[in-house]
Amino acid sequence: MNQERVRLTSTEWAVLDCLWEHAPQTMTQLAQALAQREGWAKGTTTTMLRRMTEKGLIRCEEGGKARRYTPMVDRHEAVVEETRSFLRRIHRGSVSMMMSAAVEQETLSREEIDQLYDILRRMEENCRD
Repeated sequence: MNQERVRLTSTEWAVLDCLWEHAPQTMTQLAQALAQREGWAKGTTTTMLRRMTEKGLIRCEEGGKARRYTPMVDRHEAVVEETRSFLRRIHRGSVSMMMSAAVEQETLSREEIDQLYDILRRMEENCRD
């Protein structure tokens, strides 16, 4: 699927999250997982699978006794686009505002702080080039 600015609804995220964990999956497998995670009825899952197939977000393959569903959206690219959108909408595009808000009320572990330093070091090295 063309990854140009894919905007996913929260229900589409729920379905894709199941498929990103393990794919392909049958409708029955997805219905069970989404009933546990989201409290969805089987009909809700069926409707979402049909709509998402029509939109090209997932692929449905006929085979054997059951249809099998596979994501057509790359998880990393979807996360990057969602993060960009969030950054623009909530923090006016400011990464520093976002980070400040994220850590203001949270205590970061030493590991998380080290990870942030590593990210900043890599960004700094890229800016020098």
